Amino acid sequence: MPQVTVAQKMTSQEFLVLPETEYSGDMELIDGEVVVNDPGALHGHVVTNLLFALVSWTRDKPARGCAVVPRDTEVDDHNVFKPDVLWYAEGRLPDPHSPPPYALPDLAVEVRSPSTWRYNLGVKKTRYERHGLSELWLVDTVARTVLVFGRSAPGACSFDVALELEAGQDLMSPQLPGFALAVDEVFAIH
Repeated sequence: MPQVTVAQKMTSQEFLVLPETEYSGDMELIDGEVVVNDPGALHGHVVTNLLFALVSWTRDKPARGCAVVPRDTEVDDHNVFKPDVLWYAEGRLPDPHSPPPYALPDLAVEVRSPSTWRYNLGVKKTRYERHGLSELWLVDTVARTVLVFGRSAPGACSFDVALELEAGQDLMSPQLPGFALAVDEVFAIH
């Protein structure tokens, strides 16, 4: 019988010590495989709009947590995600001087890229849910919709709230009292 080589999954620890390359900022570890994201210009506009709205909201009043740009977030032994926007509740922001990986945020935002959308809808959503993420926004730049997945109560064992928001509706969250962003503004190019 011929010998067959079986590909071995990379661990999160192996991924986190990979040497820097020109692609390092766009790499994630998804189910033990390195995936390189190649976002387009629209992706950048959408991320900027969401980050600006969240940062503005957090700075408007005290104790509203912190919204940050992508950073390596270890989900488990074979998954290190880099959400496009992360929001941490007050007192949960990891030390910005510490090396990665960082803790799972309270809200993760993933914006559609051709190379990663299937992961966002599949493996990443499943892993986020399994490991306790409170809320996930999946922003579909093709359909111009925002899919919101959340938990009806802090102890809920799964995402039991699912919404699809489109033009004419507002993006809101029970975690972000007073925050509202028109879905049209999510996709606006200023």
